[in-house]
Amino acid sequence: MENNKQHLLENLLNDTSFQNWVYKKNRNDIAFWNNWIQDNADQVDTIYNARDIILGINFEHKTLDKAFIDNKLNSVLDKINITASPKNNIKSSYNKKALALPAILASVLLLFFLYYNFQTNEIIHKTGFGEIINLKLPDGTTVVLNGNSELKYEKENPRDVILKGEAYFKVKSKPSTKAKFWVTTNDLKVEVFGTQFNVNTRNEKTNVLLDEGSISLLLENGDSQKMAPGEIVSYSKNNENFMHEKVSNKIKYAHWKNGTYIFNNISLFEVMKYIENTYGITSEFTDTNSKNILITGGIPNENLKICIDAIEKSAGITIQKHENKLLITNN
Repeated sequence: MENNKQHLLENLLNDTSFQNWVYKKNRNDIAFWNNWIQDNADQVDTIYNARDIILGINFEHKTLDKAFIDNKLNSVLDKINITASPKNNIKSSYNKKALALPAILASVLLLFFLYYNFQTNEIIHKTGFGEIINLKLPDGTTVVLNGNSELKYEKENPRDVILKGEAYFKVKSKPSTKAKFWVTTNDLKVEVFGTQFNVNTRNEKTNVLLDEGSISLLLENGDSQKMAPGEIVSYSKNNENFMHEKVSNKIKYAHWKNGTYIFNNISLFEVMKYIENTYGITSEFTDTNSKNILITGGIPNENLKICIDAIEKSAGITIQKHENKLLITNN
């Protein structure tokens, strides 16, 4: 029994969600842990022991007040003598000011650096066009961020992230505490315990495809949806278009995983929109019929040339790159 309590204590001390409850920083975590305590009354002693340890070892975080920094900066600037000097002292005065300038600049930069670091509480990961990065969050969750995308979260809460663009998540589960993981987009919020899924926020809608586990979606309109493995959901808050389907050859879908787009019955026009978003490039069709060609299969997108070659073979078309534009012609 003591071993179980010790194991729970160690998990709590390393759990970001539990720390948020201790510091009352995240309403979702606060509600979760309040409910958890009610359902696990026999663990109350361990819970409050962990809370006391966290509060006991916490160092006080002091933020530099902006007014304090402004006052210090002004005091430095006031030391610069800008009054006119007699002619015989001009050279001497100039030399003194020239020597003082680096010190003044260093002081200004130092104050700016201190202010910025104390004020910034967000971690932001961004990718450029055509860039893919692999991330490991502090809680153990791994994220593959596609090109032209952004992921951000607060330092104290890496299990509550905001996504713009596209990413594939492998969420680290917390079986001892059942702490949740959240992904927020412009259209919805994904509620996760531990699972693998793709989220795409392009083209004014959010697509979610679940590979493993189970997740719940909290839509912007207040509705909620549960997803099972192999299902895809598409939702836009702007026009409230909603789709919830089981992935099969009969439906139209697209998702991204391990640097490869998987398309099923997706028009070439839509496929090129994916490429435009990822690489920051435009496309132009020489004839309208080519836009309706359907693509089914995998298209690697880690390299633009390889990506173009794969699309050409799949669609039977020719794509020529001219500066920042792809010209598409039917063979």
